[in-house]
Amino acid sequence: MLTPAPRSELAASIPFDRARLDRLMDEENIDLILATSKHNVQYLLGGHRADFFDYMDATGVTRYLPIVIYPKGAPDKAAYIGHRLEKWQREANPMWTPETQTLSNGSVDAMQKAVEVMKHHGLKPRRIGAELGFLPFDAAMVLRGAFPNAELVEATLVLDRQRAKKSAEELKKLKHASDMVIASMQAVIAHHGPGATKRELVEALRREETNRGLIFEYCLITAGTSHNRAPSEQRWEKGEALSIDSGGNYHGYIGDLCRMAIQGEPDAELQDLLGEIEAIQRAAFKPIKAGVLGREIYAAAAPLVAKSKHHNHMEFLAHGMGLVSHEAPRLTDRGPVPYPPEHRDKALEAGMVISVETTLLHPRGFIKLEDTVAVTDHGYEIYGEGARGWNRGGTALR
Repeated sequence: MLTPAPRSELAASIPFDRARLDRLMDEENIDLILATSKHNVQYLLGGHRADFFDYMDATGVTRYLPIVIYPKGAPDKAAYIGHRLEKWQREANPMWTPETQTLSNGSVDAMQKAVEVMKHHGLKPRRIGAELGFLPFDAAMVLRGAFPNAELVEATLVLDRQRAKKSAEELKKLKHASDMVIASMQAVIAHHGPGATKRELVEALRREETNRGLIFEYCLITAGTSHNRAPSEQRWEKGEALSIDSGGNYHGYIGDLCRMAIQGEPDAELQDLLGEIEAIQRAAFKPIKAGVLGREIYAAAAPLVAKSKHHNHMEFLAHGMGLVSHEAPRLTDRGPVPYPPEHRDKALEAGMVISVETTLLHPRGFIKLEDTVAVTDHGYEIYGEGARGWNRGGTALR
């Protein structure tokens, strides 16, 4: 165990808004939170993510399970339980938690060590908040056995609400991720002429994002009149539209944008279709600022969608963005990812980040724009603003 830092020094080292988290926990009557998802562990520790387990959890006959223990109002009793392979990262960049152990090997012993820490500090929580979808059954059984009289409740939404308001450093990472995704898309489009396959385009995008310091997460891509968004051997031919929608990760924060391209020149119909989508996007941006109710974003876009002659084949969506795609603020329960729209009738806060997307399934192709927008005190800022029109394929080859 480590010697706790002085209280003033500890308060200064906590990388998140502790008062906000305490308030959110109090609203749900949660005494202590156990964070076990990699994204919330990263958030609560101010950026730490295990290098060895970044993209896998399985190890031997068990799994990696990081645990941040945060008792409401008592950060001096907070702790981090990590894997033994994290000890070098801990030495290089110590965590803020007064107690940090990097000694576990799997899910059961990690929870056993967490229980030992909680009991050492005399913690007797009545309601333990856990990320139930990220808590293995064997670890949950250890926790239940140690605190049989405590109520185990869901804390995922509490942590989601906590992350909704981004810090300046988080916003900087989201902006960089968005800018680099757009730059990567532009490079891929410019260097591929007629006949390039969707699979080739996706692999090229992977390289471009990686070369710009991002971790490639995914690319949803369509070509021609097909609405199929999977990479394949389908070729992008002359005169055909291309939709390219990709997520690139920078230090855990996701840049998620969609842009359009064409081999050749767009005709008047294609120009009008993308122009209509652009108008809906801009209308949705207009009301965004701190203090505005979340539903105003949908209210601004809805009239333009409704009056479009393509409205039966058009979809508008706005959702929070950050360490997780589709995080708070959550504005609708009718999107592709189901969740309660708890921010629909709540005021937006400066520091929230929203993905705004309009999609049209048209006989000429899959036509879409997706943008990342940060809420400010006086309005909004678009991240990854460029390349909004028809980007021409193969321009670097001519």
